[in-house]
Amino acid sequence: MSLARLAALHGVATSYAPSEDVTVPVSDTTVIAVLAALDIDASTPEAVSAALARHEAALADRLLPPTVVARPGERPPAVRDLPPGTRLRIETEQGGTLDKWQELPLGVHRLHAQAADGRSVRATLVVAPERVPQPPGHSHGFLVQLYSLLSARSWGMGDLGDLADLAAWSGRVHGAGFVQVNPLHAAAPGAPTDPSPYRPSSRRFPDPVHLRVEAVPEYAYVEDRSHLRRAAVLREAVLDRGALIDRDAVWALKKEALELVYEVPLGPGRRAAYADYLADQGRPLEDYATWCALAEEHGPDWHTWPAPLRDPRSHGTARARAALQHRVDFHMWLAWLTDAQLADAQRAAREAGMETGLVHDLAVGVHPDGADAWAQQSTFAAGMSVGAPPDAFNARGQDWGLPPWRPDALAATGYAPYRGLLRGILRNAGALRIDHVMGLFRLWWVPAGGDPTTGTYVRYDADAMLAVLALEAHRAGAAVIGEDLGTVEPGVRESLSRRGVLGTSVLWFERDWSGTGRPLPPEMWREECVATVTTHDLPSTAARLTGEHVELRHRLGLLTRPLGQEQAEDKAELAEWLGFLSRLGLLPEGSGDEEGEVRAVHRFLLRTPARMTGIWLPDAVGDRRPQNLPGTWDEYPNWRLPVAGPQGRPMTLEEVAASPRLHRLMAEFRPRTAPPGAQTT
Repeated sequence: MSLARLAALHGVATSYAPSEDVTVPVSDTTVIAVLAALDIDASTPEAVSAALARHEAALADRLLPPTVVARPGERPPAVRDLPPGTRLRIETEQGGTLDKWQELPLGVHRLHAQAADGRSVRATLVVAPERVPQPPGHSHGFLVQLYSLLSARSWGMGDLGDLADLAAWSGRVHGAGFVQVNPLHAAAPGAPTDPSPYRPSSRRFPDPVHLRVEAVPEYAYVEDRSHLRRAAVLREAVLDRGALIDRDAVWALKKEALELVYEVPLGPGRRAAYADYLADQGRPLEDYATWCALAEEHGPDWHTWPAPLRDPRSHGTARARAALQHRVDFHMWLAWLTDAQLADAQRAAREAGMETGLVHDLAVGVHPDGADAWAQQSTFAAGMSVGAPPDAFNARGQDWGLPPWRPDALAATGYAPYRGLLRGILRNAGALRIDHVMGLFRLWWVPAGGDPTTGTYVRYDADAMLAVLALEAHRAGAAVIGEDLGTVEPGVRESLSRRGVLGTSVLWFERDWSGTGRPLPPEMWREECVATVTTHDLPSTAARLTGEHVELRHRLGLLTRPLGQEQAEDKAELAEWLGFLSRLGLLPEGSGDEEGEVRAVHRFLLRTPARMTGIWLPDAVGDRRPQNLPGTWDEYPNWRLPVAGPQGRPMTLEEVAASPRLHRLMAEFRPRTAPPGAQTT
């Protein structure tokens, strides 16, 4: 009981419920290991008793928690419960000082409390709005993995120039209100680089592999353009010869070209803009660039570096940074260029009439060997990995190989790493999608070397996490979308909704689970969501309609039941949906017309009250291949496929924009965007 009590005090679960009627206990071994990652010794009964005593003594002596959260006009419980006679002083982020509690401006302030008995404390005070900004009206837009959308100008993968073109075209021609992209975080270099955008080196800074090199102003003064011929070879290999997208080859060539551009001096105005960016980004940018420079010298896994360099604050690291200052500056310059082109893409979206514009994607974590894990070591739980518990879809659970943030360390820093992360990714965003948004409440921690089934949940201060999110989204004027698919703890969706965070609703998963189990009528869908037919982790709609997704999983040995049984169940589910669409009058083409069925499911989405409707761009041109097939690694080319047509032939952005099939689908959205009195047939 003492161990369970100690675990509860630190947010560590001793059991979990994979379903309403099942509770699974967590082993003491796991609980002890997780507590150890939080610097709590629970290895013996005596250690548990001592840890409990220390914790209770600290609580009794504490005036305030390290971070206090308040809404405008609210006196939070932590302040209301202070002993009588306690004096307060508040230093606001705006530079003012208050000697008593009163209406406070939004922001991150410093709260000083001194009790009559002499005890004093300083805490971070986060004053945040109740809700995040909301998207205007009802809108639709494309969902795309940027690397997969090559144009006639790409260097072997889609880039930020292509993103700006996609936004400008879809906004002006199809009335789109947004474009949602995959995470553009800086990737962890390797041999080869992990192609997944959801396991980055840094979530704080974007990856320069997405740069349109020719769009850098100083490129005009580079005389050697031989790299353009090699860029064409990379592009043509993917588009014409069936090659996979080779991120490493693209970056090697872009880096070579950018080294030439870097030697071109910046003009006074550009130099001043760069200096402003460096000042604004501060130490986090310097840490990131230092890691990049050290990785060039010592390899991409900082755990194998010489011991002094494993500590970002050591004298050895300071000396190495000084010695490598030219390379550190190069990587900071790359971050600046990438940030500028992201701003250009968002500007192109807004100028095309998009009210939201770019929707960026925030991955759930970072690579353990990468820049963030090195620079923020004290904030991450050593020896732990984020994953998912066993459930009806995966009896073995999942280990995502991502170190989790320590909730106690976040609170102790006033959530500074989280605030900085959000502020960075929201710089050029009209909205933010948060992958596995349930992670703001709790995450499944798996001890290193253990099976995912041996993990447990660790709870975060959701009120603080949501307050920081609301504050930074408010500063940026950006909406927030939570990916809330899969196992969701009771009350989480309701809590997110109260804070204005939109959910994610995928057609095939929306059923009346508490009643008939049949497809959920469109009018019963929630309004506060992004409604879509599929996602990057699911089969394309054409593949689902034809049953090809089952055959693919069978060929790769991923089915857990006989092929015939899987196909029969899939056909029955599909027939139920198509019958439902037909009864609603949404399938005038009749079943058997694959393209008509794709349009029908999107007509269905338009019947729902969803605030945002997402169109998976590959669906618009009949692509049958998934971008990612969970459960595979080398068996399937995850994250390396270009957008393609029904026959598997890659399509350029220019061909996508001219696709008759895409235009027929987008005609379904014309009534929503046509001006009053315009014909919509």
